[in-house]
Amino acid sequence: MSTPFPIPSSPGSASTTRRSKLWRDWLREPLLHFILAGGLLFALDHALIERSDDPHTIVVAADVDSEAIRLFKESRGRAPNPEELNTLRRRWLDNEVLYREGLAMRVDRGDPTIRDRVIFKALMSIEAGLTLPPIDDTTLRQWFETQRSKYDEPTRYDFQEAVLSGDNSESAVRAFVDALNAGAPGDAKAGLRVFKGRPHDNLVQGYGAEFAQALEEAPPGEWRALASRDGLRVMRLDAIVPPKPAVFDTLRGVVLQDWTDATMAQMRTDAVRELGKKYIVKTEGAPL
Repeated sequence: MSTPFPIPSSPGSASTTRRSKLWRDWLREPLLHFILAGGLLFALDHALIERSDDPHTIVVAADVDSEAIRLFKESRGRAPNPEELNTLRRRWLDNEVLYREGLAMRVDRGDPTIRDRVIFKALMSIEAGLTLPPIDDTTLRQWFETQRSKYDEPTRYDFQEAVLSGDNSESAVRAFVDALNAGAPGDAKAGLRVFKGRPHDNLVQGYGAEFAQALEEAPPGEWRALASRDGLRVMRLDAIVPPKPAVFDTLRGVVLQDWTDATMAQMRTDAVRELGKKYIVKTEGAPL
């Protein structure tokens, strides 16, 4: 059974470090449709509006959105889209529900000022009452097929890049490509980078979709000037390794553990959301 939150190493650990570990584990839950970079802390304790007069009312203040957007930008270099922002709000609200449930269960004894410990203890109490449904090979194999993209070995590309020094205008780049294809040594003009086994997604992430398509369609062994998001690059495709489908029987143990983790994550989330139904949620920004 996976542990949704890390146990803080000691009561004296820095609160920022504890919050970082706490939110990173929440954000790694398989329920999410994206994974944020490890630097995203999303520590929003100060954004919580205390409601001592009504413990069953939770206010998602405008500060929650502004802080989420700021931290997301620092981590990803861009603002979150509406779906990502809504997911971060939802996780913040889940943690707030857990925190209040932990206080109601009096698990804060001994930790009156440590918010993440209270959340952790509340979640552990909830998880103790959860039982995984039975799973047989037929059902597990069906789940494996729905998740096949995680296990199949993708098409991979071996290629080289000659990084031209000095004049890197389009005319200079294309002249350099012609010289390389004619057999002229390029060591004096460029540095050589060699890439092995890069999947399509990696090409898109590093160079852009247009570049990835052009490299995939290039004839192996020929230098070409390919457009990337950072300008023309001198590239040569060396080889394409075809995809390799995953074999369920070989990966059964891995698949079973992945199914267990994903199922428990969903059950934990469902349990927290069910508890959250007894709270009145008021949102100052866009609705959840």
